[in-house]
Amino acid sequence: MSRAWLAVLAAVVVLPLTVRHAIATEIWIFAIFGLGLNLLLGYTGLLSFGQSTFFGSAAYVAGYLLKQYAINVFVALAIGVVVGAVSAALVGYLCVQRSGLYFIMLTFALNQMFYFIAYQWTTVTGGEDGMPGIGRPALLGVDFRNPLAYYVFVAALFLLSLWIMKRIVESPLGKILQAIRENDVRAEAVGYDVPSFKLLAFIIGGGFSGLAGVLYAMLFGIVPLEAIGFVFSGNVVFATLIGGSGSLYGPIIGSFVFIWLSESVSVVWERWPLLLGVAFVIVVLFFRGGCVEAWARFWSWRERRRALEGIAQ
Repeated sequence: MSRAWLAVLAAVVVLPLTVRHAIATEIWIFAIFGLGLNLLLGYTGLLSFGQSTFFGSAAYVAGYLLKQYAINVFVALAIGVVVGAVSAALVGYLCVQRSGLYFIMLTFALNQMFYFIAYQWTTVTGGEDGMPGIGRPALLGVDFRNPLAYYVFVAALFLLSLWIMKRIVESPLGKILQAIRENDVRAEAVGYDVPSFKLLAFIIGGGFSGLAGVLYAMLFGIVPLEAIGFVFSGNVVFATLIGGSGSLYGPIIGSFVFIWLSESVSVVWERWPLLLGVAFVIVVLFFRGGCVEAWARFWSWRERRRALEGIAQ
């Protein structure tokens, strides 16, 4: 087992001992959300400002079924994954026809369309007030109303999601997506159907986002309107960039930083977004690979220093 996996497992164990269970659970939910975006942004080179479309759509559909029919937890999660993937397929089909700024604006515009549907459809979504009253049905005798039990459940799903994403990015599909990221014209020249692979990345990322959306709704017992808004999409983009896009573990680090700042630091300092802005500026100017690149540079510098000291002795 690699040191990175050991570090992740250690974080899963230690985190609920250092912060409130709700915050710890939200970090892993946001990390699953970030894994879905990172497949698009980090591995395919597609900057999407509409990822909350899939997150929020899944949260609303599964949340409604949980609220009205108290469906099984696994059924709710499966529905969320399907809704996220299907909505991503619809949005992605339109967006992959364009590139660059036009692609980004399409993801934003379609996200706004979904947002205003949720805002106006008050009989189902609750509109501006959100959709409250979402429960956590027990599973196999385990009461998920217990914060620690739900944390363990979410952490296990996060580890499973991380393992699946690792298999995807290390597979031939992952290599093709990285080739498209580096040069989509050349990838198309060697025979790859670039729009189809981009759409596939959209669908997979949407499935992960949908899973995160359902877990988020069950965590707080409500689907707020903001969960499908463009600001929420921007949050996961910032978190992924700060952690390190293009790295499997970047969204995890970014999720920890973002949720910790928004949930803990915000209590003592209301201008906490300034810290996020400073971190983002530092990443853009000096560490394009985010915290992952900064850590790699630190270890490289440390190894060089040790080597020089060894030569001097």
